[in-house]
Amino acid sequence: MAVQSVESSTTSVALGPAAALSCRECGERFDLGPIFACAACFGPLEVAYDLPTGDPEALRRRIEAGPDNIWRYAPLLPVPADVADKPGLNPGFTKLVKADNLARELGVTGGLYVKDDSGNPTHSFKDRVVAIAVEAARAFGFTTLSCSSTGNLAGAVGAAAARAGFKSCVFIPHDLEAGKVVMAAVYGGDLVGIEGTYDDVNRFCSELIGDPLGEGWGFVNVNLRPYYGEGSKTLAYEICEQLGWRLPDQLVIPIASGSQLTKIDKGLKELIALGLVEDRPYRIFGAQAEGCSPVSRAFKDGHDVVRPVKPDTIAKSLAIGNPADGPYVLDIARRTGGAVEDVDDAEIVDAIRLLARTEGIFAETAGGVTVGVTRKLLEQGVLDPSLTTVVLNTGDGLKTLDAVTAGPSAVIRPSLEAFRAAGL
Repeated sequence: MAVQSVESSTTSVALGPAAALSCRECGERFDLGPIFACAACFGPLEVAYDLPTGDPEALRRRIEAGPDNIWRYAPLLPVPADVADKPGLNPGFTKLVKADNLARELGVTGGLYVKDDSGNPTHSFKDRVVAIAVEAARAFGFTTLSCSSTGNLAGAVGAAAARAGFKSCVFIPHDLEAGKVVMAAVYGGDLVGIEGTYDDVNRFCSELIGDPLGEGWGFVNVNLRPYYGEGSKTLAYEICEQLGWRLPDQLVIPIASGSQLTKIDKGLKELIALGLVEDRPYRIFGAQAEGCSPVSRAFKDGHDVVRPVKPDTIAKSLAIGNPADGPYVLDIARRTGGAVEDVDDAEIVDAIRLLARTEGIFAETAGGVTVGVTRKLLEQGVLDPSLTTVVLNTGDGLKTLDAVTAGPSAVIRPSLEAFRAAGL
């Protein structure tokens, strides 16, 4: 089991309702600490809770009276009770856009919504997961925040570290989009490009954790991963609250590592267990780029094992060829009656333009993947157009400008005659 040595005790940390770490595979439980793999079977660990009990309506009122960010859900997260008073970026409670124009284009009659997470502080959903990881890093006495990243996470870690008073050193593939490189570097921490794919970067970070060079470092998506992943649950909480405390019928979620999708499902199940939403069926659909679609391929072939691939797609934020949560994504898609589908680069670009043209939302390439897959699943008759559907946009199109070519409709002299001559 990979364990990082830190000065503070890991048995007396105050992380709210978090009670222990539990293995997804064998159920073995461990004290809260900076560990991510089970000592018994090497399965992944996740946070187990003692969640609030009692009157659901009282809990609902408590949440609604909270701040307009993810800390309104602090009673359901592995964070201290005073988390909202600590210096942080305070992400979350982003817009749930009722996408009527897009719905008409796609033939959706049951209500179509875009959960637009480009409104977060560094313009991606990664601010959510990093905010939770920062609290774990504080609890375990780390002094440096780090990560392996396809781009968005690097920026989120750099910004959160600057705000919370940590040092930072993040690692990225050397050929990321320029916008994401600038956003990761501007916060003043160290940014290191690794020659290779994201999977190469992730392997390097795993080695660094066990080396004296990494002493005192909290890798948000490695040794802090069980806590980090819980930030994605807040997407589920917000969507249901913004729908009037009800479950959506269908969700379309992008897949990189697969963690976001699995944690959204976990969040929905928690809301049901707490009595905050009515228990009824929902379907979860995963979306991948064709150039990095190992989970989609496994789903279509009826396999339980996800075979790694070498990514080749413009959707670099989803370019994880060996997704850690891939098998769990397959389980959720099959259990809920959903599916996993992919779209090629041309379809991604077309979907980015479609969302921008219909709803005024400029999505990054991952958002193009979810919108493109939504359209494809509707055309295949897999998504039900009469049901309430939520599509996730996880980042801002300004980060992936290379994917879309656009410019002025015309360049004219400053005169009415020139404007008339342009035929606009």
